Amino acid sequence: MSDVLSRLLLLCTFAFIFGLSIAQPGPLGYVCQKASTPVVIDGLLDDAAWQAAPWTEDFVDILGNPKLRPRFRTRVKMLWDDTNLYIAADLAEPHVRATLRDHDSVIFHDNDFEVFLDPDGDGHLYSELELNALNTTWDLILINPYRAGGPPIDGWEIAGLKTAVHVNGTINDPSDLDYGWTVEIAIPWTALKQMAGCPSPPRSGDQWRINFSRVEWQFDAIDGKYQSIAGTSEDNWVWSPQGIVNMHLPERWGYIQFSSGKDALKALPGWKEEQVLARLWDAENVFKEKHGKWARTLKELGWSEPDAALEATENLFEGTYHGYKVDQSLRFWKAAN
Repeated sequence: MSDVLSRLLLLCTFAFIFGLSIAQPGPLGYVCQKASTPVVIDGLLDDAAWQAAPWTEDFVDILGNPKLRPRFRTRVKMLWDDTNLYIAADLAEPHVRATLRDHDSVIFHDNDFEVFLDPDGDGHLYSELELNALNTTWDLILINPYRAGGPPIDGWEIAGLKTAVHVNGTINDPSDLDYGWTVEIAIPWTALKQMAGCPSPPRSGDQWRINFSRVEWQFDAIDGKYQSIAGTSEDNWVWSPQGIVNMHLPERWGYIQFSSGKDALKALPGWKEEQVLARLWDAENVFKEKHGKWARTLKELGWSEPDAALEATENLFEGTYHGYKVDQSLRFWKAAN
């Protein structure tokens, strides 16, 4: 790992340890109904199946701070059948613009819509899909989160992926006002099967971890062209807030619950426990950076969370809290009873 990446990972870890994030009240969940009629991927969201599906809550700022209200509305719907997971997004936008046209470009350099999916919820082998208003896509998979070393694999492709965008207005035209753009996505279960770690397609009642993000840059229209506003950074608006400007914390994502009937949302398991274990993982990494080894006990770590436990060797460690575990690779799982 390069010195630069190592320092960035350590800085991220210190941010968690010393509270440079907003406390999370809990994740959001969505009951995803099975589509009763076909879904046509054309970006229009006018299929009968979509009309019957509820919208998610409106997106909020990534920090979850209610004072940082997004300037434009964003919301999502989800459906599934035996072949695909379907995602629809509605993005209000008075000036729809996009520049990137090459697949696997860094799409968030444009305004974009992003999907993050971790089927078995262990924080490993999760996928990311980004697309802009030109329907240019970037799909990748991460072995581990960035702060656990990654790496991202750009060469991974969602085989059979279908996406479409409809612009309600005129794209890249500063002379008029637009209403926004809508997105339609079909992700085949066969493309997710190898990385899922759980049944794919899912069973009715199964819960996967998922989140959505929208990156929005600030521009002015000058001499008929869009120009970025100096001194401004991108806005990050999400469905289930992260509490920090970092989407690559899969333990903080929301949940999608698949249903073939009219099931209510079940309890969302392990979320609180994983937040505690993530802080333990961060503390162990700060300790190792300072001492060159893992702390062997919570007392040595200076960590006194009730009901937590820690076991460590020279190269490995395993933390436990209320029946859930984390290891040095930042993988979460529920201990066997």
